[in-house]
Amino acid sequence: MPIHQLPELLINQIAAGEVVERPSSVVKELIENSLDAGAQSIQVSLEQGGKRLVRVVDDGCGIPKDELALALQRHATSKISSLQELEEVGTMGFRGEALPSMASVSRMSITSRTKDSEHAWQLKIANGKTEAAVPAAGAPGTQVELRDLFYNVPARRKFMRTDRTEFSHVDELLKRFALARADVSFQLLHNNRAVRQFPPVGNHRDMLARLEAVLGPEFVEHALKIDEQRGSFGLHGWVAEPRYNRPQADRQYFFVNGRVIRDRLVAHAIRQAFRDVLYHGRHPAFVLFLEMPCAGVDVNVHPQKHEVRFRDSRAVHDFIFSTLNRSLSGIGGGALRPGTEPAEHAGAASRGDWPAQQTAMPINVAEQLQSYAQLVSSRPGSAGGHGIPAGPDAGLAAAGEAEEFPPLGYALAQLHGVYILAQNQHGLVLVDMHAAHERITYERFKTGLQQDGIRSQNLLVPVTVHVSEREADMVEEHSENLESLGISCGRSGPQTVVVRKVPTLLQQADIGRLLQDVLSELASDGKSLKIESEMDEVLSSMACHGSVRANRQLNIEEMNALLRDMERTERAAQCNHGRPTWVQLDMQNIDRLFLRGR
Repeated sequence: MPIHQLPELLINQIAAGEVVERPSSVVKELIENSLDAGAQSIQVSLEQGGKRLVRVVDDGCGIPKDELALALQRHATSKISSLQELEEVGTMGFRGEALPSMASVSRMSITSRTKDSEHAWQLKIANGKTEAAVPAAGAPGTQVELRDLFYNVPARRKFMRTDRTEFSHVDELLKRFALARADVSFQLLHNNRAVRQFPPVGNHRDMLARLEAVLGPEFVEHALKIDEQRGSFGLHGWVAEPRYNRPQADRQYFFVNGRVIRDRLVAHAIRQAFRDVLYHGRHPAFVLFLEMPCAGVDVNVHPQKHEVRFRDSRAVHDFIFSTLNRSLSGIGGGALRPGTEPAEHAGAASRGDWPAQQTAMPINVAEQLQSYAQLVSSRPGSAGGHGIPAGPDAGLAAAGEAEEFPPLGYALAQLHGVYILAQNQHGLVLVDMHAAHERITYERFKTGLQQDGIRSQNLLVPVTVHVSEREADMVEEHSENLESLGISCGRSGPQTVVVRKVPTLLQQADIGRLLQDVLSELASDGKSLKIESEMDEVLSSMACHGSVRANRQLNIEEMNALLRDMERTERAAQCNHGRPTWVQLDMQNIDRLFLRGR
């Protein structure tokens, strides 16, 4: 076949294959156009999940009559005019391919009216043929209507799912826009029935209501506000505390300059921030907005603009990780005692030299734990051998006549040698003493490790690791980074590396696997947290074995000492396996159990 120019209709249909995947793709492009037009109210109407009808109506600035036909031409846009504007684009759309692509696979009409126009103008297009614009009735704004999506591309139509499935995709999409633009009103109708209504947000209470409508009341109940500004980067939004987690990543919304995105770098930073406080296989929930200079992010890397590329990916990763890590560190620590720095509290144990054997505990930390880790079979103030105080006021002896309780209150008793019962100003606090002590010990180990750095030791017999040629090149390129992680290695052949030194705590690890994992992270993210993660697992195991066990008795002084240490410890609301360490039962809930006040 000789080289020839493709027909315009076929060109648009090929482009539609990249832009229009299903009805939700159409809705996404049209809503983005509406937002760029300054719309404050957007209504989406569907029939048969969008397969029969998709209609989007907005109250934006509208399209003048003489520009309606041009809007249906490929690469026609009002949003950029030069390469510089493309590199700094801040609008949701800019390619100018959406409308002609959609028109090539449906029967489409556009009705639009500018604010200074006496009436609206309507343009219809079907099967590549555009009719002349005619006067029409309509309020200021734009209405785009698509009927019979993929009617002229039967192969594509067969790939669409059931009405319910296609509608669910549109519903989820509208939730994302409702979070991204809280100032805009959104309405969703399906088969002439109103399904979703998001009124515009005017205050904090309205925003919480919108969050609840999208993510449910449990998310709002456990949400932590994030608001961080550092240089040209800003991160704000909400992160659910770790005890509210999900079996799948269905409550995760991340926006860059108002655009919802999926990005491996962002996902890795968030996952690392939660690594110490979540069960394995569980997922955090969050709604986060990253604000940064438009020139620092390239949004022109995916036809549907789902993905972006950061020009300084390491800075973005570090900013997201450090912000979330610091916020999560305050749960149970800084959050319990505002204004204090958990790592600097007077009771923190300093770590001495790490012994050669991984299973040994630092001697001075072990001594510090004796204040409440040394367990006895009987106490003078206990009754029945269960750690229950002899007198009714014994549990509050330490409190005296103080008017204010500390956040976790004062110990009352011990339940079956497993839980501590404490009273604070809100009601009853239940503490899992092993999980709480495990977190305290673990954080002290990590603090000591951070102060002294990663200690390494030479291997008696160097280990030869077989890698790919690219990975061997990376060993030479990142030799300084590997040294800072405690790994000393060098290239010994085209596809072999010799490891001579490893971190002391990881001397029993699979060195070959560890090195390959580190190189993989360096290749994808520019940095590696694999060493820290492996060392944290070792410290977690040490903390578990060195913590107070269940079915042992503590006296009141030891229980109160544990509560005070929890208040000063980072991430004290969860143990290092992700389990909660304490729960609060307020007086209202307790009264409800006994039907008081009825």
